[in-house]
Amino acid sequence: MTIEEAQKRVDEWIKTYGVRYFGPLTNMAQLTEEVGEVARVMSRTYGEQSWKPGDKPGRLDDELADVLWVTLCIANQCGIDLDAALERNFAKKTQRDSHRHLDNPKLARPAGDGKKQ
Repeated sequence: MTIEEAQKRVDEWIKTYGVRYFGPLTNMAQLTEEVGEVARVMSRTYGEQSWKPGDKPGRLDDELADVLWVTLCIANQCGIDLDAALERNFAKKTQRDSHRHLDNPKLARPAGDGKKQ
């Protein structure tokens, strides 16, 4: 599915099952909550945190999908074409960072991969 298709599907779902979009500030709070849930799974799965007794471990894929869902809602209600925005973002990052990361010794590639180190 493309980003455009995802935005349309979310919009259709909201209009069919969700009654209406939450207000933009409520959706911002929802996005923050969902990002926090991603952080919780990450810190307990890949970091030093552990799950507490009785915790129901979340699934990273599900939590990331929740972040994407709310992001799509915000884009829809604010009239943002995320396909176009992402294309502009790629162009901006490419222009700004075309050599910054390649020339960063902290990001040196392993020897033997055939790419510039």
